[in-house]
Amino acid sequence: MDCQLDIFFLEAVLNGLLLAGLLALLALGLNLIFGVIDVVWICYAELVMVGMYGINFAYKGGAPFLLAAAIGIVLIALAGMVLHHFVIRPVLDSAPINQLLVTGGVLFVLQAAATMAFGIEFRNIGIRLGSYNVFDMSFSYSRIVTFAVAIGAMILLWTFLQRSYIGIAIRAIAQDRAIMPLMGVDQRRIYLVTSAIGGGLAGLAASLMVLQFDIYPQIGLQFGPLIFMICVLGGLGNMIGGFIAAFIISEFIAVGGSCFATEWGYAIAFLFFMVVIFIRPQGLFGGKS
Repeated sequence: MDCQLDIFFLEAVLNGLLLAGLLALLALGLNLIFGVIDVVWICYAELVMVGMYGINFAYKGGAPFLLAAAIGIVLIALAGMVLHHFVIRPVLDSAPINQLLVTGGVLFVLQAAATMAFGIEFRNIGIRLGSYNVFDMSFSYSRIVTFAVAIGAMILLWTFLQRSYIGIAIRAIAQDRAIMPLMGVDQRRIYLVTSAIGGGLAGLAASLMVLQFDIYPQIGLQFGPLIFMICVLGGLGNMIGGFIAAFIISEFIAVGGSCFATEWGYAIAFLFFMVVIFIRPQGLFGGKS
């Protein structure tokens, strides 16, 4: 154990802050979908995995990185619409356990399909942005960029939901999806748009993750539980709560990993989550149901 209030502790705190950007971005799309459609996409992290493969192949095929990232975002946005139309829509009125099972089934299908199609070897896009060093601290440029993009995505999504007609309709459906269709709001269209935005956010996260992580079929297992934990901790459907929860969890991971070991950082984060959910089942910022 080496946990002292020195510059290395400060480095761990700041790196936790930067890690929160990625986790918050991953949770943002899932929270939007649950807040509007009231269905948890257990397979959300697997959509990110598919996006990472798409970006990798587009980039290796000769596309500039920004174009490859745009292809990945559009690909996963379309995948989100397809997922909603063919998988989610038929079970919208089913019991929550049925909705979880069908999205869980998609999770395993995507993992198996990726394993069969691409093998189990790790792939790498080959771009490394280096790190910014100040005093004795080091911060990855890719995490700094991810943090800035996550904040930007949050502001853009908030502006879209507050200022545009579609955004206002999305918020209205989220408030009462039984009444709004009677007032002329096309519920099916709103659900499709929401699924596309949620998928696009997963694609955006994928475009940033290829700069930091290797690509392999089971990468969703690394991030899926974390995303779900953050969404539940912040209050399912609460995007601001998800952002704050991402900061809390990432600090436990970064500082706990620095003081003890990386595995202990994750263990402490999950222990904190279990304690909070035992006290507040609706999450830190969720309303009572």
